[in-house]
Amino acid sequence: MEDAYVDQVRSFNRTVTERVGVLNDDFLGRGRALGEARVLWEIGRGDGEVRALRKRLHLDSGYMSRVLRALERDGLVTIGPGEHDGRVRTARLTAKGRSERDVLDRRSDALAESLLDPLDDRQRGQLVAAMADVERLLTAALVVIVPVDPLHRDAVRCLRAYFAELAERFDSGFDESQSRTYALDEVRPPNGIVLMAYLDDRAIGCGSLKGSGKHPPEIKRLWVDSDARGLGVGRRLLGALEAHAALAGARSVRLDTNAALTEAIALYRATGYLEVSPFNNETYAQHWFSKRLAKRQVGYKDK
Repeated sequence: MEDAYVDQVRSFNRTVTERVGVLNDDFLGRGRALGEARVLWEIGRGDGEVRALRKRLHLDSGYMSRVLRALERDGLVTIGPGEHDGRVRTARLTAKGRSERDVLDRRSDALAESLLDPLDDRQRGQLVAAMADVERLLTAALVVIVPVDPLHRDAVRCLRAYFAELAERFDSGFDESQSRTYALDEVRPPNGIVLMAYLDDRAIGCGSLKGSGKHPPEIKRLWVDSDARGLGVGRRLLGALEAHAALAGARSVRLDTNAALTEAIALYRATGYLEVSPFNNETYAQHWFSKRLAKRQVGYKDK
């Protein structure tokens, strides 16, 4: 990692934390720190299940407990059992808490306006666009890729979503029983692998490497949830599958796809795949690709 990159990130963090007023315990002039204000705001979104809140905000249990006690002491929230599961601790806003959240909303809007007001229209557009880019890239940095068993519930759910999308996009629809698939052992180590992409514990993508030892391994079922596209998840999954193949000794990988999957085809071509003659009898395949792997392909680590 280049030192200049690290220096710029730290400089950005200092500027933002100072400018938005998170360095003191009187965020937005309401007599509480940013952490308490943010938790209060999140509870008001409707999902106050404490464990989910902690995961969503990336807070440890001790800090979350202190924040909730402070909010409860101020009469802003109540803590009790969940509506459908009494074992689940859930935070709910009181009437006073709802009123306080409304004040926070108004003052947050005013703070945002104070950041934009000194700038001209061109500068405002630049700042807002840059903020959108930063938010997208920071979200992408939170994505983790992990190996799972092909029968893992998240792998099964993602495959179902993938097949449903194929059925919508293919002119002739998609019937799983008519498509070449894989035996479970072909995508389990040491032959292959199934990888899942997660964002905040939510599965947002999958991909598998099918190997038999007789032919170059095939990349199968590469898919990213529609609301997570644009974060580079597909490229990361593809690179991770290639890295696994290279570490296993493969000199190349191959895959097939349908002409309707234009985004996938663009990704394959952009990452060095070359179109080749058909190497299987996949019902829905219209393009076949192969890629020669570097001797030391990097980009995949078990989490």
